[in-house]
Amino acid sequence: MAELGWITGAGSGLGRETALRLARQGWRLAVSGRDRGRLEALAADAPAGTIHPYPVDVTDPAAMEATAAAIAEEMGPLDLALFNAGDYQPMTLEEFDAALFRRIMEVNYLGVVHGIQAVLGRMAAGGQVVLTASVAGYRGLPRAAPYGASKAAVNSMAESLEPEFRARGLRLRVVNPGFIRTPLTAKNTFHMPALMEPEEAARALVAGLMGRGFEIHFPKRFTRVMKILRCLPIRLYLALTGRMNRG
Repeated sequence: MAELGWITGAGSGLGRETALRLARQGWRLAVSGRDRGRLEALAADAPAGTIHPYPVDVTDPAAMEATAAAIAEEMGPLDLALFNAGDYQPMTLEEFDAALFRRIMEVNYLGVVHGIQAVLGRMAAGGQVVLTASVAGYRGLPRAAPYGASKAAVNSMAESLEPEFRARGLRLRVVNPGFIRTPLTAKNTFHMPALMEPEEAARALVAGLMGRGFEIHFPKRFTRVMKILRCLPIRLYLALTGRMNRG
């Protein structure tokens, strides 16, 4: 039987293109997002019978639990759960808004937490749970405090939980992409280095899913630079981001 996956945030961007790519490789997929119309359009674009919409709001833990239960009952145990739903809004200090932090954290971090809770006990042996974070979670970046904090939380949680997942015979992995052309990144007013098209990013993500490493990151020419910046002493790093902020 074909492998079974569940992808949240599948209505557009990276999630949509990843679902299409996996479906064309023979996967059966449950796809989730808040907009049923987008999910049905995704299913129509995929090989017949490969993609099945399950609309859900990831910020609602009871709805996530009910959705995971329905997928398990109707489709079977999961070989892959990719929690990819995300939100982003740049913010300056003049725009500081606690409500924005709460909104971003509820989608980007708690949405992932709700997903993990929903699939524990519903994964096939050797299955993998994959969490979409971002290189913005490596270190603090100007105007990205709400978003970066939420993605740093995902990375930290994944590192904390991975040994216990492994002990259960499951795999927990994290995805740290660079910039991808989506309606969310269209909010940025600065030059985005190594900007990827969603199709290219999905190709890199699916290739990573077939590998064994804990972290999947792309595009390498950009993420490797970000990894070097993560190692800079804090004094040098803050001097660099201070110049970025003035720009």
